[in-house]
Amino acid sequence: MNSGGSFFCSSIGRKILMAVSGLMLIGFVVGHLVGNLQVFQGPEHLNGYAEFLHTMGPMLWVARIGVVAAVLVHVWAATVLTLENRAARGPEVYGFKHTIQATLASRSMRITGYIVGAFLLYHLAHFTWGLAQVDTFKDSLKEYPLATDYRVAGFVAVKAGTITKDVYNMVVLGFQNVFVSGFYIVAVGLLSFHLVHGFDSMFQTFGLRSGRWARGLRLVSILFCTVYFLGNLAMPAAVLLGKLQPHTPAVAAAHK
Repeated sequence: MNSGGSFFCSSIGRKILMAVSGLMLIGFVVGHLVGNLQVFQGPEHLNGYAEFLHTMGPMLWVARIGVVAAVLVHVWAATVLTLENRAARGPEVYGFKHTIQATLASRSMRITGYIVGAFLLYHLAHFTWGLAQVDTFKDSLKEYPLATDYRVAGFVAVKAGTITKDVYNMVVLGFQNVFVSGFYIVAVGLLSFHLVHGFDSMFQTFGLRSGRWARGLRLVSILFCTVYFLGNLAMPAAVLLGKLQPHTPAVAAAHK
């Protein structure tokens, strides 16, 4: 086996793979949140954003494949490292002491990861594949022309009059289901909790976490994850509180 293969089959190699893939996924979830928060700017803006993503064509699929690859690498590396750690623990007494010293976030990484994975599959089934909440997905397939230009960094990305799908209504109608909103809030909360320890591990793997910086990095991680959670919470909360409503009266009436 060559040196590169040996490196990534080693414990430190797998930790680096998990850290790099984790960093990629953090970038994705942050970008995903920023895009979704455009729902508060109204249907024209969110639908324009969705159309802009579709105009990326092959680049969008490259990004999607990259995210899927990062997820698979992250899960594989985490699973192998977990099995290695279990094998290295030895007697139960050592394992007990290790658990006492570990943080709650680190001890729950596996279960939170599984729940977040289940949520991701549902999220894709609902908003991408149309296999869940089929009625709301069908509403998103209704097309209409944008009333205004959609701009990115001041440049027109999607012109007014472009025929778009109604993603705004799909999001709002989807979150009107209390169970869907509840599952979303719990899953995003667990993801945020998962990220707290993930940041610690990533900083340590990259050699950025030391005794001097550990406390500060921990506080930054907690602040970031709290803001991330609140940003995601805002969408279902706004829908359930009636602050966001379907923008087509006929569609709204059909789901009352």
